Amino acid sequence: MTTFNRRTLLVGAAAATLGAPALVRAQAAADWPKGALRIIVPFPPGGSTDPVARIIQAKMIENTGWNILVDNKPGGTGAVGSAIAAKAPPDGQTWMLTFDSHILNPAFASGLPYKDSELFNVMLIGRTPQAICAHPDRPYKTFAEVITDAKARPGKVNVGVLGASQALVLMTLIKKENGVDLNLIPYKGGGPLNQDILAGVTDVAIGSLTSFSPHVRANKVRALAVTGEKRTPALPDTPTLIEQGVKSFPSYSWWGVYAPTGTPRPIVDRMHAEIKKAVQAPDVTQKFIDQFNMEILTTSPEEFAAYQKSEQERWFKVIKDNDIKGD
Repeated sequence: MTTFNRRTLLVGAAAATLGAPALVRAQAAADWPKGALRIIVPFPPGGSTDPVARIIQAKMIENTGWNILVDNKPGGTGAVGSAIAAKAPPDGQTWMLTFDSHILNPAFASGLPYKDSELFNVMLIGRTPQAICAHPDRPYKTFAEVITDAKARPGKVNVGVLGASQALVLMTLIKKENGVDLNLIPYKGGGPLNQDILAGVTDVAIGSLTSFSPHVRANKVRALAVTGEKRTPALPDTPTLIEQGVKSFPSYSWWGVYAPTGTPRPIVDRMHAEIKKAVQAPDVTQKFIDQFNMEILTTSPEEFAAYQKSEQERWFKVIKDNDIKGD
């Protein structure tokens, strides 16, 4: 055998050895899925996360013919379901679709049954700003007027917020940055929060644009502000906090997909592609706009991971600096 041929064979063998893991991963993706896929929703039916998951589930079944199950695992502000997803085998059979409160759990709860590192960011599906509303009997037309009143009557203006939520953190930041004493009332769920603002038990409430928009259209509550960087088509006449000169950060509710860390990247990429295809289907996109006022994003895993990191750095600092408790 010539030196050239021997060297060529050695190089070829080394390349084959180095390429073997990639071939194995590609084969694993080709053989996937093996049986039913499970999408864990760490909240009960109702709210927004469950219907978002089920709309995507239906379109993916239509597109692929796969057997896909939505599995509600509520508890601990999403921590119970998140732990189940994090501890599941990383074989591509288990996924999780969750809400923005997920990334705040490490700051609010000690001893979580999972770590952020055990969940891999697959995709940020979409987002929507939050809305700040008042009962129509109250005199406020804008949130800037709420600030003015609260400065004149410290601690007397009641604001309903969800406990252990981005809304709670944002309102705490607003209190501090604007030198105003608002009386924040934490709620354990969106249902009771909505009931109390509709009944006038609280003066003001901050919550999902999805849940408030129908009540605004019915003139049962008055929209004072939205929390995004710009106005939303759902409430085009409602100015942002920034427009009103209120010192704060832009804030959004969002929905995202995770997988157990270690799930083979070819499988993640295939699932990402199928979810993106489902979400971007015209009928699904329209449902998300109509039902959730959602801005469709369908980010890459890397973009989602970077977004989570920046949001956690921002909000964790506010939580720590102000000693905010989740309950």
